Amino acid sequence: MSNQLKGAACGVVAAVTYGTNPLFSLNLYARGMDVESVLLYRFAIAALVLGAALLLSGRSLAVSRRQLAALVPAGVVFAMSSQTLYQSFLYMDAGVACSILFIYPILVAVIMTLFFHEKASLLTYGCIAVATAGIAMLYKGDDSGALSTVGLLLVAASSLCYAVYIVGVDHSALRTVPSARMTFWVLASGAVVFFALTGFGLHASPIGADAASVANVLGVALVPTVIPILFINIAIKNVGPTYSAIIGALEPVTALVIGAAVFGEQVTGRILLGASMILVAVTLVVARPLLRRVALHGRR
Repeated sequence: MSNQLKGAACGVVAAVTYGTNPLFSLNLYARGMDVESVLLYRFAIAALVLGAALLLSGRSLAVSRRQLAALVPAGVVFAMSSQTLYQSFLYMDAGVACSILFIYPILVAVIMTLFFHEKASLLTYGCIAVATAGIAMLYKGDDSGALSTVGLLLVAASSLCYAVYIVGVDHSALRTVPSARMTFWVLASGAVVFFALTGFGLHASPIGADAASVANVLGVALVPTVIPILFINIAIKNVGPTYSAIIGALEPVTALVIGAAVFGEQVTGRILLGASMILVAVTLVVARPLLRRVALHGRR
């Protein structure tokens, strides 16, 4: 298998597995588990598994004090991104929520323009307009009425937190930390956040003794967490971050399919159009460096 094919395949695995967040979380909600408990188990188990994998492979978990000082707030921001996303599932269809979440690359571009003086292109402004129109289409909801404003604000906050996390990692001491090691500390920090939010574990919902509950807890920690982290690193190494991010468009597609097929969420023509507008806008923003290189090559 060529490196390009290997990287593309790993990118697909990472995107599809990350899109399974609703599959496990909604099942756990149905069993009476609250959001903070689900995320406590997700972050804690994922951190333990990833940490063990790194140690068994001979890699160190050590970071400097300066790096740790940046990792802790990064972990808190990442945890809040997960908290608001998982909370939004209580107010709106998970597939729609994950589609709106996918605007984070556009928010990254906006943050870079506003705070780091990165020049925005006409393409970026156009994509922002298209994505906003797509969200407006989704906001109209289905035949039962408009989407919940609370749910929309929650998923928008989730996307913003993730965008802040990405920019923060790229403009701090974390740039020098190997990605898997950094992810371990981010997950560990997030686990501490949710440990505190559950009254230091005293108010955490217990994991049911039945096989389905255990499978869903392990599933939410491994499938949309550890697996995409490991596979996206391989994808980036072999095909680069731009192609990997474009393949990431499969994340909301997966969530939409799971929502409709497993949980009976309605997918209307309006929802498909709105989601498609967001996916196209984000893909163009992410692919901008690639498009620029193609244009320059054509001029030569």
